[in-house]
Amino acid sequence: MNNIDVTVSHITSENDNIFEDLGFEPREATKLKIKAQLMCQISEWIKDKNLKQEEASYLLHVSRPRISDVMRGKLGKFTIDALVDMLEKTGKHVTVQVN
Repeated sequence: MNNIDVTVSHITSENDNIFEDLGFEPREATKLKIKAQLMCQISEWIKDKNLKQEEASYLLHVSRPRISDVMRGKLGKFTIDALVDMLEKTGKHVTVQVN
């Protein structure tokens, strides 16, 4: 018998920051959320184009291991600038909205 509790005790709303809910300081949580959003856009572009990691690395001018890091969501390995540069190479444009 498995005694693991699988009940949902908290759901982060769409407009909230899951990283804050996980206990990160607000400034760090904001940076992590931005990185996650950028990485998701890059990953979805790669999937939508049915690209292999080697092909994506060529198109985005980064190494294949960097593409692997994006696909695996390794936030700590990237700066926001690096992710914006990669996303710009996909043909998408990043805009910033301050609230």
